[in-house]
Amino acid sequence: MANLKTIRDRIKSVKNTKKITEAMRLVAAAKVRRAQEQVTATRPFADRLAEVLYGLAERLQFENLDLPLLKKREVKTVGLLVVSGDRGLCGGYNGNIIKYAENRAKELKAEGVEYKFVLVGRKATQYFQRREQPIDATYTNLEQIPTAPEAAMIADELLSLFLSGTVDRIELIYTKFVSLISSRPVIQTLLPLDPQGLETADDEIFRLTSQGGEFQVSREKVSAPKKSLPRDMIFEQDPAQILDALLPLYLNNQLLRALQESAASELAARMTAMNNASENASDLIGSLTLTYNKARQAAITQEILEVCGGAEALNG
Repeated sequence: MANLKTIRDRIKSVKNTKKITEAMRLVAAAKVRRAQEQVTATRPFADRLAEVLYGLAERLQFENLDLPLLKKREVKTVGLLVVSGDRGLCGGYNGNIIKYAENRAKELKAEGVEYKFVLVGRKATQYFQRREQPIDATYTNLEQIPTAPEAAMIADELLSLFLSGTVDRIELIYTKFVSLISSRPVIQTLLPLDPQGLETADDEIFRLTSQGGEFQVSREKVSAPKKSLPRDMIFEQDPAQILDALLPLYLNNQLLRALQESAASELAARMTAMNNASENASDLIGSLTLTYNKARQAAITQEILEVCGGAEALNG
């Protein structure tokens, strides 16, 4: 009977664990929806900003522009902005982005280029601090759904590093959201801004839907309108000054979108991991229940045999 009690306790423990993993899956799914709503909410501003930048770029053609954020220098030091999570239980999300950033640092070192880390998230911060890597700034305990003020705070640090000459280029390493079961680390040059990169390209917005009780993700192509500024438009300020003022906003917007993609990737990875954990718990409960029933049947059979044996002895 002691064996039966042990199995019964194990089944109860696994059932409790399944309740926790299922709750975490539902919470992650709800937060992915919030991340989706935030991407949709920031879209009008991003479209308008891209429209104005496109118009200015077309008007100025970037000829003889001496703007700090467009100036390319000899690359001696690279700033690596790495976006990870503060929490675990999200599969290989944090491990993949950390490995990607570490490999990029090794490539730069092999080329004789110095590097400095700017780290977002506790996981990357702890990893690189333990290895005594050159870290300029860290950001932890941010909102799980990124906000514009947080993106602006990080962008200010990056601008300070670049404009002061501490770094000659800034690269962003983050996780691009592909689907609920797929995401991939990518690298993007944030500074100096490439004039060609200011031309608006087709973007995507992910949409989380449910069908038949299952979550699904669709990605919708969004084309921002490319409208030329009227030829007779008169600027109160020099267009180059206007462009110089808008470029930091463009940088903030790029960074916010990267943070949103990373947050969605983390939540989707956690949702998938907790779903797998719940399924594994169900399988384990089934296996333990079968083992329990077999042990219980064996115990009952043994008791019946003992009773029958005792009765035969009495009759004999």
